[in-house]
Amino acid sequence: MPVTRAVPVVLTASGRHRLKKMAWGHKTPHQVRMRAQIVLHAARGRSNARIARETGLHLDTVRTWRDRFAGLGLAGLTDRKRSGRPPTFSALQVAQAKALACRLPAETGTPLSRWSCPELAAELTARGITGPVSASTVRRWLHQDALKPWQHRSWIFITDPGFRPKAARVLDLYARAWQGELLGEDEYVIRADEKTSIQARC
Repeated sequence: MPVTRAVPVVLTASGRHRLKKMAWGHKTPHQVRMRAQIVLHAARGRSNARIARETGLHLDTVRTWRDRFAGLGLAGLTDRKRSGRPPTFSALQVAQAKALACRLPAETGTPLSRWSCPELAAELTARGITGPVSASTVRRWLHQDALKPWQHRSWIFITDPGFRPKAARVLDLYARAWQGELLGEDEYVIRADEKTSIQARC
């Protein structure tokens, strides 16, 4: 059976410089470092088998990243987007759940002094904000913003009647969408936050 020749790799001076920074940079993630080293070895004309021996990587791994770089350049060394399972709940539903958690139950007509995750989950389903949702999912949502409604006594109350449409606009932009359409590769969302000692000015 004939042996398949390795794809030749040719680097420009600037490309070699960038790869060296990636291969030996202290802050470079380990996977990216190894991929850059594979390409640098390949550019010296080494075989995939030799690169695998010298780096301690599997031959298939070396072949994959060598081929990806030969076809796509530096962009080929990044991970491809994985589709994964689509989210069950939208960002707007999560925001509404957090908004409800930040209100005292008595204000919503619920006969409780404080929310718990199971009670919040039941209330979200009863109000039609979400479909059936588990208490552990609600707990995970609240944990993202360090919300513990069963412990705190002071609250920020959302009283704006236009909360839902305003939140939907912002959350869509976070998800790279505008008016129901996904943004293109050449479109950007620019955000300015006020941070401690830094004001968002015009």
